[in-house]
Amino acid sequence: MILDAGQLRDLGMAVFVAAGVPEAAASSVVDALVLAELDGLPSHGFSRIPFYTDQALSGKVNAAAVPEVSTPAPASVLVDARNGFAFPAIDAGFARAVPLAKRYGVAVLGVTRSHHCGVVGLYAERLAGEGLVSLIFSNTPAAMAPWGGSRASFGTNPLAFGCPREGRHPLVIDLSLSKVARGKIMAAKQRGESIPEGWALDAQGRPATDPAVALGGTMIPVGDAKGSALALMVEILAAALPGANYAFEASSFFEAEGPAPGIGQSFILIDPAPLNPGFAPRLEALCGQMLAQEGVRLPGERRFALRERNRQAGVDIPDALYVDLRKRAGLA
Repeated sequence: MILDAGQLRDLGMAVFVAAGVPEAAASSVVDALVLAELDGLPSHGFSRIPFYTDQALSGKVNAAAVPEVSTPAPASVLVDARNGFAFPAIDAGFARAVPLAKRYGVAVLGVTRSHHCGVVGLYAERLAGEGLVSLIFSNTPAAMAPWGGSRASFGTNPLAFGCPREGRHPLVIDLSLSKVARGKIMAAKQRGESIPEGWALDAQGRPATDPAVALGGTMIPVGDAKGSALALMVEILAAALPGANYAFEASSFFEAEGPAPGIGQSFILIDPAPLNPGFAPRLEALCGQMLAQEGVRLPGERRFALRERNRQAGVDIPDALYVDLRKRAGLA
C-alpha cells in the first residue's frame, strides 16, 4: 500500500493512541518512524510499530513516562527516560543540551533507562541543523559476540556523526557495528525472505541465511576484530557513561513481555565556531577534493535523495503490515 507522509503519520498516530500512548509521546515516535520510511529505512520505520505498541500495552514500555532532565555539571545533561520511549526523552535532552553547547562550545547528553531510538543519523541531522558537529552512540540488546568469543556481549550498537554544511545537506555518517542492522533481519523475517550469507551466524556459529535462525544466533561485526572493539567503545559510552543497562542485561526490543530494556544513548555536541571561525570553508575544501573524484558520493546523500523522491511518490508499506496497523488502530 503506497502512502504519502501525511497518511503515514495519521495511521501511525492512530495506532499509538489506540494503544494508550499519550499524544505528545506518540507524535515524537511517529515523526521519527515516518522519516525512516521516507529515507528508505523500513527496518527502523513502521515495521517497528507492532513491537512498540505491544510493549506499551504490556507495560514493558512506560508509555506515559515523563522524562526527567537534570544538569549535573555546567555542560552535562542527563535524561532519565523512565523506561518510556527513547524519542521524547531525547527531544527533552536536546532542548537542554543544544543551548549549552552553543554557550560553552561543547555539551554532553546522556540518556538512561531508555529504549530503541531508531535511526541515529536523524539526530545527527537535527543537530547539524543547529550548526553543531555531533557524535552519537546507542547500545542495543545483546546480539554480537566479542571477537574470539561465542556469547553475545554487545548489541549492534549504532553510532553516528553529523556535520553542518553551508547551503547544503549536512554530512551524516550513520552505521551499525554489525555488518547489517539487526532490524534488517527482522524485516526479512516479516517478509518471509532469506538473508545473504555473511550477515549473521546461528547459535552454533555457522553461517545463517534463515532470518529466524539468525535472530537466535549472533550478528557478525563489521571489520571483524576492529568492529568488535568499536562495539565495546559504544557500550561504554552509551551504557556505562549514563548508567544504563549493558547489552547483555537488556531485554529484547521485539518481545512484549519481560522487564524494560533500560539501554542508553549518549551525544557529544560541539560548536565548531569557537575552535575555528573558518570551519565551514575548510570543510568544503575537503568535500570538494573528494567530490572531484569520479564515483565519489558523500555519506548520507543517497538517503536525502530517497527522502525527496519518496515525498513525491509515497512510501510502499507491505500489505500485511498495513492491514495489521489498520486493525490495531481500529480502522479495519
